[in-house]
Amino acid sequence: MAICKRYAPDQDDAMEVAQDGFLKVFRHLNDFIPPDDMESLFPAFKGWLKKIMVYTAIDHFRAQKKYRQTEDISHQSYKLSSDNHHPLDNLAYEELIQLVQALSPAYRAVFNLFVIDGFTHEKVAEILGISVGTSKSNLAKARENLRQMLKKRDEAFYTRYER
Repeated sequence: MAICKRYAPDQDDAMEVAQDGFLKVFRHLNDFIPPDDMESLFPAFKGWLKKIMVYTAIDHFRAQKKYRQTEDISHQSYKLSSDNHHPLDNLAYEELIQLVQALSPAYRAVFNLFVIDGFTHEKVAEILGISVGTSKSNLAKARENLRQMLKKRDEAFYTRYER
């Protein structure tokens, strides 16, 4: 579910992607080739499952592409955490996912594939059907948008507690 939430714009879509992914897993369970030693069985299966979920999420992204409106990230409002912690503390996982989900679909897909899942720009471009330059540009814009969101989050934190 964590993988699906990174790619999906909301919880409902993430659940749909997870369900589709598990259907693929069960349909193709015979395709999984277990390693010879039992110690590496779990890591091998986990990697196989992760790969299926990532590609299912990308398939969902492509299928929904024609229905999405794209808008500049600066026009969106951001949910700020109400937790009483210092902004320099590590972000909680859910808070980080919220920030990534606030990115436009194209930026979010490139960010997830490159930064989190470790694909090269060439592979990201191939998966998404875009040029390598577009992949690099979208990654740079995604990072800048995340920086701006964090900056706004930090400013709100300081404004709230300076009074």
